[in-house]
Amino acid sequence: MQTEAATVQIEESWKKILKDEFSKPYFQTIKYFLKQEKEKGTIIYPPGKFIFNAYNLTPFNDVKVVILGQDPYHGVGQAHGLCFSVQHGIKPPPSLINIYKELKTDIEGFEIPAHGNLEDWAKQGIFLLNAMLTVEKDKPASHQNIGWQNFTDATIAALSDKRKNLVFILWGSFAQQKSFLIDGSKHLLLKAPHPSPFSADRGFFGCKHFSKTNAYLSEKKIKPVNWKL
Repeated sequence: MQTEAATVQIEESWKKILKDEFSKPYFQTIKYFLKQEKEKGTIIYPPGKFIFNAYNLTPFNDVKVVILGQDPYHGVGQAHGLCFSVQHGIKPPPSLINIYKELKTDIEGFEIPAHGNLEDWAKQGIFLLNAMLTVEKDKPASHQNIGWQNFTDATIAALSDKRKNLVFILWGSFAQQKSFLIDGSKHLLLKAPHPSPFSADRGFFGCKHFSKTNAYLSEKKIKPVNWKL
């Protein structure tokens, strides 16, 4: 990408898997749009070095769980390229607090941390993918139609096609609309309402997706996730 080109990098295995996407017209449109916005002085999150952070922390062959979010947090210092995660020193947002609450009831010994940084999960093979990889400051979903979903849909499809025995965690109707990209005969799909305070009481609490994930991974002889942070 041209925008902050020196810092915008994507990990080699993903670069190879998604190589055809980078030359498609929609991707050129994304690059042009972000470059123009930067030149106008628009503040865009996350910083360039974090746009592909999910990819960089979780190489293609290391992925064992996919958690799908919508778009990055749009507040100062929050977004760093991992869905539901915020940088150290930033207060955990409400959805993440609810994720922690569910973990505490679902995973024995889980203690709710004081921070909201999920990098340790990413390094264990949890691919924390937002459907949109950028957003304008204070404008949620502002980059919903610039082309990112073509790229992230291709990402989900590649994982479904080229890997097996992955767990796809789809919270909320937006994430669940991506089900058509996933082959349910070779992967586990876990669905529940979004952990947002507006919907968590409708079935997110009590979904036990974290223990179900580990049970499936263990059944497939894959090392389970240490959810503790």
